[in-house]
Amino acid sequence: QVQLVESGGGLVQPGGSLRLSCAASGSIFGFYGMGWYRQAPGKQRELVARMTAGNSPNYADSVKGRFTISRDNAKNTVYLQMNSLKPEDTAVYYCNVRPTSVGPNYWGQGTQVTVSS
Repeated sequence: QVQLVESGGGLVQPGGSLRLSCAASGSIFGFYGMGWYRQAPGKQRELVARMTAGNSPNYADSVKGRFTISRDNAKNTVYLQMNSLKPEDTAVYYCNVRPTSVGPNYWGQGTQVTVSS
């Protein structure tokens, strides 16, 4: 069982930046996959950014060039750096990890990001 705690969300003006953090309860070293998803009101949850073992990170077209996913194994933490934020980025952001390619995956509780002037 992996427990995840997201942080770093908040209210930011258009064009601003935020960095989301996802702290895992144990080591993430060797985890197969980690990613960030988001869900806006009235919409389905969608992939924002994801990285899997042996592959380059992949991003939703809507965030390419603005968002960057990264990990720090020493801190058991996954990050999402979000720059040039737009109102349409407003959503609850969820962290997801998959320790193995065939096993279960785990979700955090979500953190609200609101982009508004």
